[in-house]
This record gives sequence, C-alpha cells and structure tokens, in this order.
Amino acid sequence: MKDLIYRHAGISLHDGKHAMVYSRISRRLRETGHSSFKSYLDWLESHGGDEWQEFVNALTTNLTSFFRENHHFTELDRIVRSTPTGHEWKIWCSAASTGEEPYSIAITMADALGLNGNFRIWASDIDTKVLDKGAQGIYKLENMKNVSSSQLQKYFLKGKGGNQGLARAKPELQKHIQFFTLNLIEENWSLKEQFDVVFCRNVMIYFDNATQRQVLARIHRLMKPKGTLFVGHAENFSDVRNLFALRGKTVYEKV
Repeated sequence: MKDLIYRHAGISLHDGKHAMVYSRISRRLRETGHSSFKSYLDWLESHGGDEWQEFVNALTTNLTSFFRENHHFTELDRIVRSTPTGHEWKIWCSAASTGEEPYSIAITMADALGLNGNFRIWASDIDTKVLDKGAQGIYKLENMKNVSSSQLQKYFLKGKGGNQGLARAKPELQKHIQFFTLNLIEENWSLKEQFDVVFCRNVMIYFDNATQRQVLARIHRLMKPKGTLFVGHAENFSDVRNLFALRGKTVYEKV
C-alpha cells in the first residue's frame, strides 16, 4: 500500500502514519464491498477507475482555517499595497482544501484593492470533495473567528432561518476565485499562467526530498521574477537556494 500511495499521491508514508491510513482506507473497503486490503488494492490497480479519486480523497488531510498563519496575509497585504496601482495580480493557492485559504487570500486582496480590484486566484487541490465545498463558499460562523466583523459584513451573507449560524461568500468575492483539481505530482499541470504569488503551505511535509525538489522546480517555472512563495510553518527549503531565497518567516522569493 505504501508504494501505491506514493505513486498516485506522492505522499511519503512514515511509520507513524500507518494506523491513520489503514483506518481511512478501511472505509473504502466497506464502501466497495471488499473483505481485505489485498482484495481492495488488487481491484483498485486493475479496475480502479473513479475509485482512484476516492482513494486519494480518503488519504488527504484537510486541516485548515481562515487566516491560518496570519503573518502570511499581513505580508501579502504589504506586498500588494507597495506595488504601483494597475498591476494585474495572479495568485495560486496550491492546496485549497475546503476554501478557507483562498477566501482569506481574496479578502486580503479585496481589503487592499477593493472588490473590483484586478486580481485572480487559482485554487487547486488533489481532493475533489473539499473543492466542492470551497466552490460553495458556505461556512459555519463559529469557524470564522479570525474574520473580522467588518470583513464578515463586507464579504459574506449571513444565513437566516434554517441557515442560521452559516455565512456564504458574496458573489463579488467568489468571482475572483477559480477552483479546480490538480495533483502536484502529475506530469501535466493544467496551469500556464505566470504567478506573482504562490501559496504552497503544509503540502511538502508529505513528500520526500526528491519529490519536494521536483515540485518546487515546477512551481518556480510558473512564477514571475521575484515572485513570492508562502510555505507552511514546518517546511524549510534551504536545499533549493538556487530557486528560492528566504525573505521572512516561511516566506520565499523566486531567485
């Protein structure tokens, strides 16, 4: 199973993760009517089809929140406000999960440039189910504590009646975000843009060093000169100094 996970998701499975993975894959066994891991994995390799996506969805971890690692958004705001007006901003959020991160980016951009500002956000993830939630843009208010009251009023609609306790992103904010499926280890990415900013946070920790270097090199090619890369708090890319230079706490600049 370890090899299968590596080949299809790029995830390097450490010994401490085995129990978690077996628990998650057990659900797929029950859903597909298989009585053993061997039976399921043999079937997956020979007749997988759509089940490959379900397999990947079951493996991915989707811990996220609005304005997580807030210093990144403070830095993004500084970069945007210090750039001459009229710039067309292109930003890629490469692990969008259920959407809190790309909406946090969109809020930051709208605060700096206005809701009609010239910015677009590409929001990708390997997990199709979480992307559907992100595209809907509906969240529990109790999970939006890091969104200020003024931002909540400006960018979201509060639910009433049966939807009380929920908030939905306004279309004026949503129009800036495009959600789509992308597996970072696949050879052919659908992206052809050149990005000013890339968020690739808490993804590389699942990859081995060789996969990290490969993915970072491809991200590097998709970034504009001196573009900014934001990474997770546990990620350090000192071994790719030829690609990125450290410019702050988990903030890198394209070399």
